[in-house]
Amino acid sequence: MKISTFASSAAIAALSLAAAQGAHAQGAFPSKSMVMIVPYTPAGSADAMSRAIATRLGTALGRNIVVDNRPGASGMIGTEMVTKAEPDGHTLLGHTSSSYPATAAVRAKLPFDPAKAIIPIGMTARAPMLFAIHPSIPAKSAKELIALVKKDSKKYFLNYGSSGSGGNNHFAGSLFAAAAGIQMQHVPYKGISNAVTALASGEVEVVIASSSALLPQRDSGRIRILGVTSAEKSPLFPDLPTIASQGAPGYEYELWWGTFAPAGMAPDRLKFLYSEIQKIVVSPDMKKFLDTQGAGVWQLPMAQLPDLLPKEIARYKKAAQLAGIQPQ
Repeated sequence: MKISTFASSAAIAALSLAAAQGAHAQGAFPSKSMVMIVPYTPAGSADAMSRAIATRLGTALGRNIVVDNRPGASGMIGTEMVTKAEPDGHTLLGHTSSSYPATAAVRAKLPFDPAKAIIPIGMTARAPMLFAIHPSIPAKSAKELIALVKKDSKKYFLNYGSSGSGGNNHFAGSLFAAAAGIQMQHVPYKGISNAVTALASGEVEVVIASSSALLPQRDSGRIRILGVTSAEKSPLFPDLPTIASQGAPGYEYELWWGTFAPAGMAPDRLKFLYSEIQKIVVSPDMKKFLDTQGAGVWQLPMAQLPDLLPKEIARYKKAAQLAGIQPQ
């Protein structure tokens, strides 16, 4: 009897161990190739930030994470692709978070709920935008630019380029015009790199964009930067004044970047990815990279992530009304 009982116990233990090992193998992560979808063209800030996270996260997880650029519809085409993916952590989304809620706020209809279909799993960085003009305009400051337009709006009528209708560059330009009390014409392009090229060639007079998009052209002397879009002077650009202090009172617009995933991810998987991304964001290596991008580390507590998109989309809807941007 004792032998039989022992044998039965041993068999049960063996079966339990096998089941546990099978469950562990089945739940191993990552268990297949991973992809980071970037819903914008290469060479922009969202692409640069996403690739930086994908490279470092892939190293940490022992997997190569492929970055897949899927631009179009101001970021909504790539975003929709992610909403249809399995929420298992193998498909991620690199977004410029100030662009996504801005676009979502002015879209009359989308095939998914922009506040609920994707979830943030970790913020990366935050930075002001830079206000740039073509050197042919005889203005050394935003104050002088505004004065020129108000004095002769026909001669100095300003066209401003953006990465697309409803994107952050569109919002930034519209809000500036409203704060400065002037008129500007919006010219949308298929990506911010195209808009910056148009600025450098004189096709448009103004572009408000990230430093990574504008600084190369500034360094080559093809554009002139007049200031930062943050409410206060930025330690990232100590020599640049705020646009708000130069005749556009109350003007403020900042960029921030993060990593997202399809809604419905298991809490333990979400917590794991959040933890890994936070380690990357505060690493010395990442800080060096962010310095080259003119951005600073921005961490958001995990408890605040669920409310991020609903609050931001609501905030941008109010901004759209103020800027006169109609639902599209």
